Amino acid sequence: MPHWDDTWVVDGDDLLLSVHVQPGAGRTAVVGRHGHALKLRVAAPPIDDRANHAVVELLAEVAGVATSAVTLVSGGTSRMKRLRLVGVDPEVLGHAIDAAIEQATARAPKRGH
Repeated sequence: MPHWDDTWVVDGDDLLLSVHVQPGAGRTAVVGRHGHALKLRVAAPPIDDRANHAVVELLAEVAGVATSAVTLVSGGTSRMKRLRLVGVDPEVLGHAIDAAIEQATARAPKRGH
């Protein structure tokens, strides 16, 4: 089981999470790691802030919080972003990330034989 501690910083009761986003993907999913960031794919294009909204919605769903508990802190026009998650327990989030990656892997089309 991967450890995600290096993808976020605890700031009081909040987590500052680093993500690498691939906008315009075939489907929206948490797919793993990109350096010290969580890698996300979102189907929304990087137009009119749609990809950023999709990132917030995906992280809120994975973390089990309202979208209002997830805010973009930096990287609005970049693939590398930092988001604040309010009221999320780091251990619970780590398990939720693992489950989201497992689910995305199970849904991925099989390649080869």
